[in-house]
Amino acid sequence: MAKVTERAKIGTDGQPLPVLPPVRDARVLARMVRVLFYTPGFLALLLIKTGEPTAFGITVELLMLASTAAVVAGLFVGIQSQVEGADSMSRTGVWSGSLVMELLAVVPFLCAVPPLFHELAHSTLLHARALDAIDVSLGWSELLPAVAVLPFMLYQLSGFGTLHFVVPKWVNWIINLFILTMIVTAYIFNRLGDYSSERVVVGVLVLGMAAAVFHGVLSLKRMQKDYDARCPKPG
Repeated sequence: MAKVTERAKIGTDGQPLPVLPPVRDARVLARMVRVLFYTPGFLALLLIKTGEPTAFGITVELLMLASTAAVVAGLFVGIQSQVEGADSMSRTGVWSGSLVMELLAVVPFLCAVPPLFHELAHSTLLHARALDAIDVSLGWSELLPAVAVLPFMLYQLSGFGTLHFVVPKWVNWIINLFILTMIVTAYIFNRLGDYSSERVVVGVLVLGMAAAVFHGVLSLKRMQKDYDARCPKPG
């Protein structure tokens, strides 16, 4: 079994070193890039092709955002390098790509799924309704796909997410409660047919996630640069 080498915690100046995220397998994130590119992208193309009603408008945009953000995340993951001569940017490629996927791919996808399921379940364009079919309301069971946001919050708040390492704990809680609130609010407006308000809520959510990604990527780069400059040299 390979020996696990712990990172240094105190720098050459006697001050604590930045706490960086753990080393992650770039191959796993590369597979996630493919999943997050094809799945939302395919669903968005399906909805565009069928010419669904207005309720699908913002859902298509969210799915396309999730798909394209996965491509951008792949660019970050692709620059990862720990070999001699790698700079602070290449050392943070996987972490930055993970942050992009978490906030600009997974969050929009989670926001799109509840209204997407509702429209697919009741669509008369995607599937014709039989003459003797009985229209049965799914009721609260329509919210089952939205439950996926709860393990996502557990992932973030338990320290698995990259955001945990670039913002204080209380800020991480605020961001995740903000995500949950915006997703629920957007779904309520969608069901009420208030699509203008839904677009505003979703727009605020996406802008908030973009701001968190910008802060996170720049913070990771700064932390890695500081770590490299003050880390004791082996030997």
